[in-house]
Amino acid sequence: MTRCDVAMIGYADFISRKKHSASDFGFDPVWMPESAFDFQAHVITKAVRKGRIGLFEDTGLGKTMQQLAIAENIIRHTNKRVLILTPLAVAFQFMDEAVRIGVDDIAHSKDGALAKKITVCNYERLHLLNPGDFVCVMLDESSILKNFAGKTRDQIVAFIKQVPYRFLSTATPSPNDFIELGNSSEALGYMGYMDMLTKFFKSNQNSVDSNNRNIGEKFYLKPHAERDFFAWVNQWSVMVKKPSDLGFSDKGYDLPALHVKKHMVNNSKTWCMNGQDSLFAMPAATMTEVREEQKLTVKERCERAVHLAEGKTSVYWCNLNEESELLSQLDRDAVEIIGGMSIDKKEEILVAFARGEIKRLITKARMTSMGLNWQHCTHTVFFPTWSYEQYYQAIRRFWRFGQKSEVTCDMVISEGQERVLEALNQKTKKAIELYANLVANANRDFSHVTRDFNNTGRLPMFLQNGSV
Repeated sequence: MTRCDVAMIGYADFISRKKHSASDFGFDPVWMPESAFDFQAHVITKAVRKGRIGLFEDTGLGKTMQQLAIAENIIRHTNKRVLILTPLAVAFQFMDEAVRIGVDDIAHSKDGALAKKITVCNYERLHLLNPGDFVCVMLDESSILKNFAGKTRDQIVAFIKQVPYRFLSTATPSPNDFIELGNSSEALGYMGYMDMLTKFFKSNQNSVDSNNRNIGEKFYLKPHAERDFFAWVNQWSVMVKKPSDLGFSDKGYDLPALHVKKHMVNNSKTWCMNGQDSLFAMPAATMTEVREEQKLTVKERCERAVHLAEGKTSVYWCNLNEESELLSQLDRDAVEIIGGMSIDKKEEILVAFARGEIKRLITKARMTSMGLNWQHCTHTVFFPTWSYEQYYQAIRRFWRFGQKSEVTCDMVISEGQERVLEALNQKTKKAIELYANLVANANRDFSHVTRDFNNTGRLPMFLQNGSV
């Protein structure tokens, strides 16, 4: 072996250790559901070949079917177990869909038992399972991770990192800004969050308030790195708002009209602001003030909500326990979900509503807004908060591809909550623009881009030409 050969091996090993692999971990699919549309078959094929991927697709595009098809291919290829983790009450949707497409080696586990090759389980029951029992883990509605406490979230991420095949699925991968994609990349085993920031982003040091605190987006894409960033995202994810994003027909994927209506109630009570009683309802500027305003107007808002939902199949989305309790008293046909209920009881109620056995549901967006398909319902009452993602996920339970009727969302607020609604509208506009930009750029034709965006170095010229 020549000195040149040794040098080449040494440098190649150095590069290998510095590289964040974005290579394929999968294989060619061996099975495809007969009912899969062409764009769905495309996504399934890419996912199986990749072996680790984020499926960031809008609601109603068939993520449940796609995940089941991927799982079926995994077990046919490996003859080992697959775990699908879901939000509460979503497991039954997987079971129903499995029957529809002909996947039968599947069971819903509530006690940690592994009766079939594909196990569907709620996130809350993950502690009953061992990562060593699975060759693949799928996180359905993976953006739900932000709703869990740090310890629980860390346990979920640690679990998935021990499994070879990994898949994330959500309609809202990045509701706030692009940098949230780093968490998904890291969980899948690609470039880490901090490495992504260093490579593609720059700290927005000039965006500060009077107290010298960062405001708005703390990081922004380096202008010269924008194309590289989107090419990198394209390597390990699928971004789809509609089939045409992937070059397929949008036929059959038209959304009906969504009517968002504002209903304002009067606040006849005085309230204290900065130690002073206010005679007039002032716009609440802080989360504390918003909460105080909500408590003062709970009776008026709940009465208006019940009036708006009367005679309809509907969901009340609450923020406060006081709202939930009062609504359950005012609307005797509604069933309330509360935090203290057992997982089994919550699931029982949610499944009953999905099947039309309950007329109206009282719940909170942070508890039950993920993954559920309620296309039988076309009306909802929403008490708005600062959270765009909660609003988006709540509305998308009804307003999604496959919905045949127009959907109405009645926003009930008090005078002092105007700023909350304004902020929510601004976040909605920004999120729509941001995600549209992300989808458009991530689906560009990067086929002519040949360099690996994860490499951190290049061979020196003297090694490239062998002139040692």
